[in-house]
Amino acid sequence: MSEIVDKSDKQKEAEADVKAFEERLGPFVVAAEETRMAMVFADATELDHPIIFANDAFLALTGYAREEVLGQSFNFIMTSGADDAALSKIESEFAGKSGGAEVRCQRKDGSDFWAALIVSPVRDENGKIIQHFASFVDLTKHMDEQSQLRMLVDELNHRVKNTLATVQSIVLQALRSAVDPKLIAEAIQSRLYALSRSHDLLTRENWKSAGLRDLVGDALAPFEVKDAGAARRLSITGENIRFPPSSALALGVAFNELATNAVKYGALANATGSVAVDWQSVIAPGGSDRVVLHWRETGGPIVTPPEHKGFGSSVIERGLAYQLNASVTMDYRREGLVCLIDIPMGVRNE
Repeated sequence: MSEIVDKSDKQKEAEADVKAFEERLGPFVVAAEETRMAMVFADATELDHPIIFANDAFLALTGYAREEVLGQSFNFIMTSGADDAALSKIESEFAGKSGGAEVRCQRKDGSDFWAALIVSPVRDENGKIIQHFASFVDLTKHMDEQSQLRMLVDELNHRVKNTLATVQSIVLQALRSAVDPKLIAEAIQSRLYALSRSHDLLTRENWKSAGLRDLVGDALAPFEVKDAGAARRLSITGENIRFPPSSALALGVAFNELATNAVKYGALANATGSVAVDWQSVIAPGGSDRVVLHWRETGGPIVTPPEHKGFGSSVIERGLAYQLNASVTMDYRREGLVCLIDIPMGVRNE
C-alpha cells in the first residue's frame, strides 16, 4: 500500500512541477507542444534527469501516455539492456560535451527506434542550469536504409568474390591447356561471355537463384539451330530447379562448354545431329537427395575419344566439383557424347 502512496505522491509532485514549469516558460512551452518534433524537458537538479514535460509528438513517437512519462528518469526511454557506451552518450549530451548523439530507444510496445538526440540547457536569471531541453529526430527509416545498404554491399562483395574465383579458374585452365596466345585469348573470351549471360540471368532474378531450364536455354541460345528441323534438334526436359548464384554461374559456364563442343565437333556440327538435355531429382535409399542430369548428343559426326583431357572438359569437371561438389562423367560414345552430371541436393540448397 505504501508503494502505491509513494508512487501517487511522486506523480503529484511531477504534475506540480510541470504546472510551475509551464507557468514560468509560458509561450515557449506552448510552442514546444505545437511542434511536430518530439521534445521533453528534464529537471537538471536531479541526477537521473526526471522528465517534467513531454509534448504530443514525443508521446506519439514512443506510444506512452503523458502520465506514464512525467517523473520518469530520462533514461527510461533507452532500449532495455542499454550498454555503458549508450548511457555515456546520454550523459555527455546532458553535460554539454556532445553536439548530438544517435541513440537507440524503446517504445512502450517494446519495439526499438533510432533517434538523433540533441540536449540544450535552460538557465534561470542567474545563469544556473535548471532544466534540460531534449529533442528527438526519428532516424529509424534512415538507419534501416543504412543497414540495408550494408547488407547490399556485403552481398555485392560476396558475388564479386565468387565471380572472380570463377574467372581465375577459367584463366588458369586456359593457360594450362594452350600455349598460343591467340587460342588462350579466345578461350578466355568465350568463357567470360558465358559467365556474363549467367550474370544477366541472375540479375533478372534479383540474384536470388536461377532455374536449371533457364541456364540450359541460355547456354544453347547463342548456338540456336535455325533450319526446319530445329525443334527436333534441341530438347530440354525437366523442372526448373532453382540453384543459388555461385552454383548457377558454374553451371552456366559448364553448359556453354558442352554447347560449344557440340557446335564445333558434336551433334550440332552437321545438319542432322541433335542434343537432348534432361534431369530428375533422385532420392537414394540412404535419403541423399540429388539432381542427375544427362546431356546426350546423337546424329552428329562419329565421335572418337580424345587422347588427352581438353580445356573444356577440365572446366566442366573441376568447376562443378568445386562449386557444387558434383561428379561429372564424360562418355565419348561413337554415336555421340553423353555427359552425366550428378549434383548433391544439399549443395544446391546452400
